[in-house]
Amino acid sequence: MEAEDEYRGKERAVLAAIVVVASIAVASLLVALSYYCYIRNKVSRLGKNSSRDDYQSKTTNFPDPQVTSSEKGLQVFTFKQLHSATSGFSKSNVVGHGGFGLVYRGVLSDGRKVAIKLMDQAGKQGEEEFKVEVEMLSRLRSPYLLALLGYCSDSNHKVLVYEFMPNGGLQEHLYPINGSNALSLNLDWETRLKIALEAAKGLEYLHEHVSPPVIHRDFKSSNILLDRNLHAKVSDFGLAKLGSDKAGGHVSTRVLGTQGYVAPEYALTGHLTTKSDVYSYGVVLLELLTGRVPVDMKRPPGEGVLVTWALPRLTDREQVVQIMDPALEGQYSMKEVIQVAAIAAMCVQPEADYRPLMADVVQSLVPLVKTHMSSSQVGNSSSFHLTKSPTTQDPGKASI
Repeated sequence: MEAEDEYRGKERAVLAAIVVVASIAVASLLVALSYYCYIRNKVSRLGKNSSRDDYQSKTTNFPDPQVTSSEKGLQVFTFKQLHSATSGFSKSNVVGHGGFGLVYRGVLSDGRKVAIKLMDQAGKQGEEEFKVEVEMLSRLRSPYLLALLGYCSDSNHKVLVYEFMPNGGLQEHLYPINGSNALSLNLDWETRLKIALEAAKGLEYLHEHVSPPVIHRDFKSSNILLDRNLHAKVSDFGLAKLGSDKAGGHVSTRVLGTQGYVAPEYALTGHLTTKSDVYSYGVVLLELLTGRVPVDMKRPPGEGVLVTWALPRLTDREQVVQIMDPALEGQYSMKEVIQVAAIAAMCVQPEADYRPLMADVVQSLVPLVKTHMSSSQVGNSSSFHLTKSPTTQDPGKASI
């Protein structure tokens, strides 16, 4: 009997020990599971915050410009004001055709002359262009970029208001389309050099003095506008994209732009870099040299694509003379032509890595323009002043 009681006592002790061990195991498991869930949730939150910060710093899907307009110094117009300024958006006031709408000449109630772009009603891309232009140009400050003065944004109308450039786009002076512009000017060599330098300074500001860099993505002669004194400003930022902060880095995006100006690597891969703009700039230099459009398949075989035709001739003194714009009538320095041709040749290299930075282009063009400045218009207040760019006066970079 005593043996049986002793056995039962041991059995109960073992059972109790098993229960205790099992309870401890279950409790430990619950603690471990709770800690795992805590860590997982914390990591998840951090990941979401990081992704959101990254998105906010790099996206070009900017917020509704009306929300932040008071911080940007832009004037918010009513549609009625702009309707009145353009005489009801009269066809007689049309001065240009943008990618997503017509551009009108207008006069505000205070007498200011302005350019007013009325965005097309249809299409999401037009809406995106509007947001990008407002966001970009409200933060960018350079005398070489067209200034955005204000906008109108309501449920039915999207309108952008810019400073007015009396002499229109460079393209219409190099080769008036169908004789449509009776006021086209015959640009001499000195003026073409000045325009080339000022346009280069505009791109240099976007690439070198803004962080992250801004890639224009649609740089072309029609987007280089000229003021009363033929000073040039870069315009039309609807397709602009924030670039990569990494050296040699790229952003992948849908291929957009204008035929003849799009860099080959961007067209093939969708990889966009500041060097894509450099290629487009090189095409504009070729236009300034030759007076030819980038693509004209009505020309003889082999001459239809400007870059393909001109590139082999840019480094040969005798052949460079043959491709020069006849409108210049030989009124140029051969030494300067060879230098500009060499710059153009480097800019349109098929391999992006071989193209120069816009800062290098500016540095190469400055002495050429200075030479002309020293021999004419020195001290004239309306002349082109080669002082340091406002962007270089401040060692810090602007931030987008």
